[in-house]
Amino acid sequence: QVQLVESGGGLVQAGGSLRLSCAASERAFTTYGKGWFRQGPGKEREFVAGISRVGTTLYADSVKGRFTISRDNAKNTVYLQMSSLKSEDTAVYYCAARRSTAVAGGPGEYDYWGQGTQVTVSS
Repeated sequence: QVQLVESGGGLVQAGGSLRLSCAASERAFTTYGKGWFRQGPGKEREFVAGISRVGTTLYADSVKGRFTISRDNAKNTVYLQMSSLKSEDTAVYYCAARRSTAVAGGPGEYDYWGQGTQVTVSS
């Protein structure tokens, strides 16, 4: 069972930046497809960004050009660099991993989830 722990959330002004981190407990994490999702107040969980084992990335249209997903296999960690933040980016952000090496955009395609970290963007 892979444990995922997110960190780096917080309160930021619109236009600012934050970097989220997700550390995994198992080395196998480096071979998995990984993703970031978010869930705003009263909204369904939505895909934000994903990265495959070989580094192929996928982004939601709403974050393209502003967010960057990356990973550090030596640290068993995946990151989400968020820039030019907007109030509509306010949400709980979740890290996820899937036993497939490919990236995917649906929450049902992921096997492991972190507990979430709150990101609040003030306007």
